[in-house]
Amino acid sequence: MGKRIGIIKKALFALWMILLFAGLPACWLVHTWKKVPASIRLKVGVEQRLSLNVPVRGDVRPGTENAQGVIPAIGMDLTSENAGLLSIDLSRPVTILANQTRSYTMDARLFGVLPFKTVEVQVIPDEKLIPAGIPVGIYVKTDGLLVIAQGEFEGADHTRKEPAKHLLEAGDYILKADGEEVGTKAQFMKRVANTYGNEMVLTIRRGEEIFDVRIKPEQNAEGEYKLGIWIRDNAQGVGTMTYLEENNTFGALGHGINDTDTTMLMNVKGGSLYRTEIIAVKKGEDGSPGELTGIIDYNPENKIGTIEVNSVGGIFGILNDDSLRHLIGQALPIGLKQDVRTGPAQILCCVGQDQRPQLYDVVIRAVHLDHDNVNRGLELTVTDPDLLEKTGGIVQGMSGSPILQEGKIIGAVTHVLVNDPTRGYGIFIENMLAQ
Repeated sequence: MGKRIGIIKKALFALWMILLFAGLPACWLVHTWKKVPASIRLKVGVEQRLSLNVPVRGDVRPGTENAQGVIPAIGMDLTSENAGLLSIDLSRPVTILANQTRSYTMDARLFGVLPFKTVEVQVIPDEKLIPAGIPVGIYVKTDGLLVIAQGEFEGADHTRKEPAKHLLEAGDYILKADGEEVGTKAQFMKRVANTYGNEMVLTIRRGEEIFDVRIKPEQNAEGEYKLGIWIRDNAQGVGTMTYLEENNTFGALGHGINDTDTTMLMNVKGGSLYRTEIIAVKKGEDGSPGELTGIIDYNPENKIGTIEVNSVGGIFGILNDDSLRHLIGQALPIGLKQDVRTGPAQILCCVGQDQRPQLYDVVIRAVHLDHDNVNRGLELTVTDPDLLEKTGGIVQGMSGSPILQEGKIIGAVTHVLVNDPTRGYGIFIENMLAQ
C-alpha cells in the first residue's frame, strides 16, 4: 500500500513538473505580448526612444502616401524614394525620429523569425495642452430613447402583460415611432398612452443594426396603455475637465459616460458643460468609494461649452469664448506612453471649496503599454498627505484629473480601487487624444 502511494506521489510530482514547465513558455509569451503595444505613437520632429527590451524585430512599412517616413538613429531612411522595409531591433533601446505625420504598420517577429504581432505606428503632431483639473457639471442627451429594461405589468384583466417581450432589449435605442423621430421620454410615454391599444411601429438601433418592430401597447390595471419598458433620455453628473486645446476644444473624464443600469457606453446626441461648485467631499474608505458633491445650476448663463462626443476615452467638445478666457493656463507638452516612468507624478484636481485646482503628489506604480482596457494603462497611488486627509485618495468626480510627470501631461485619472481608495487607474493622454 505504501509503495503504491509512493508511486502515485511520484506520478503527481512528475505531472506537476510537466505542467509547470509547459506553462512557463506560455506565461513568457503573454508577458512579451503585453510589452509590445498594439499601437505606437510618435511626435513629428521629436526624437523618441523606445525601450521595450523584448526579443522582437519589427519591420516597418509605410502606407500609400508620398511622404518621408521614419529616420531612426541607426541611420536607415525610409522615404518615398527608398520604400523598402525599415527593420528595428526591439531587444535594445532605439531612438526614432519621425519627420512627417502619417501612419505605418510594423510587423513584429519573435526572435526576428516567428510572426508575432502587427503594430500600428502613427506619427502625430507635437502639440501642447493646457491641463485643466476643474470640476464641471455634465448633461448629455441620448441619441434616441435608451431602453434600460423590459418587464411585465398587471393588465386591466388582471393578467400579466409583456408587450415588449422578445421585441426590445436593454441597450436598444428607440429612434422613431410610426416614422417620426422620438422626442423626450415624457413625449414618447404620452404618445404610447394615446395609441388606445393600436399597434405601433418602432425604429430600433441595436448595436450597429437598425430595424423596425411592431408592438401593441397593453392596458394596465389603472387603464393606461403601456409597453412594459423603462427608458432614459439623458444623463448628468459631475466630473473633471482634463485639458484644453488652443482651438477651444476640451477633453474630460478619461472614460465614457456609461448608463448606470445597462453599463453600456451611451450613444449621445449632444450635451452641455456647466460650471459647478464642489460643496462637500465624502471620503473614500475600504469597500466604499468616496464622492465629490457638486451643485449644478442648469441655467443657460452657467453653460460653459457643448459636448460633441462621448467615447470610451472620455467626453469631448468645445468651450465658449467667455469660459476660455477664465481657464487659460500654461500649456504643457504631451508625454506619450513610452515616455511614462514608474515613480513620482502629480495630479491636478479641485477638491476644496476654494474651487481652485491644486497639484497633489502620486506615484505611478505600473505602466501597461498594451492593456486590454484602454482606461487602465496607468496604475497610481495617492501619496499626498493633504489629499489623503481631504478625500482618502481617489473619489468619484475626480475622473479626468490630469496626470503630470516631468513637465508633461501624460494621462488622466479614470478609476479607483473600491477596496483601497488610495489606489487607482489612469488613461494615457495619447489614448484620449485618439478619440
